[in-house]
Amino acid sequence: MNNQISDVDIDGAIQETQAEVEGLTRGSFMTKAAVGGGAALTSGAFMAMLPEMAAARPSRKQDIAILNFALTLEYLEAAFYKEALAKGALTGDVLETTKLIVSHENTHVTALRKTIRSLRGKPVKSPQFNFMNTTGDQKTFLATAFVLENTGVHAYLGQVRRILSKKILVAAATIVTIEGRHAAAIACLINDKPYDLSGGGSNFTPDGAFDVPFSKKKVLKAVAATGFIV
Repeated sequence: MNNQISDVDIDGAIQETQAEVEGLTRGSFMTKAAVGGGAALTSGAFMAMLPEMAAARPSRKQDIAILNFALTLEYLEAAFYKEALAKGALTGDVLETTKLIVSHENTHVTALRKTIRSLRGKPVKSPQFNFMNTTGDQKTFLATAFVLENTGVHAYLGQVRRILSKKILVAAATIVTIEGRHAAAIACLINDKPYDLSGGGSNFTPDGAFDVPFSKKKVLKAVAATGFIV
């Protein structure tokens, strides 16, 4: 996976962009992830950390901006799993799965940074994170991981129409399928249901056969609502 993205990404940026988790307001996210307390970062402040993403037609500049947005979210996931491992509260299959997932997220970070530079762009720096009480307890960790991984899947789908390079579309597909497997693995660890649509609502079609794409605006709001970004 390390070389796969750079191999296909010659003239574009890997589009892995966080999109909205519709209905994932501050309250519902906190409930799902069992997150308590902590000051929330506003969506405006979060956006200010990242390059502006134009709403117009796809372009290389927009590709780079979306790529940096994706990178910030990959930083968050990688840091989340790393901290959970460091806390030492994970055991058994949860521990082994987390070790695998964190290696994937770190690979995504490396690949995204490399791709941005190949486009003559500048990778954003990692923010500081405060995951509060979500990484020191296995049950709470799993609930939080489930939300984060599903958010990532919807994010890719929300940015498909904004991608300029077909090579980036291919690269994005190689990541989103892995994120989907992460989400399924976490669901299995929670209740042995890989197709768990807990809290799905408008995140899925009524029959559960299709994911629903989300815009970046509400994902910014949802991520900000966690208070994870300091």
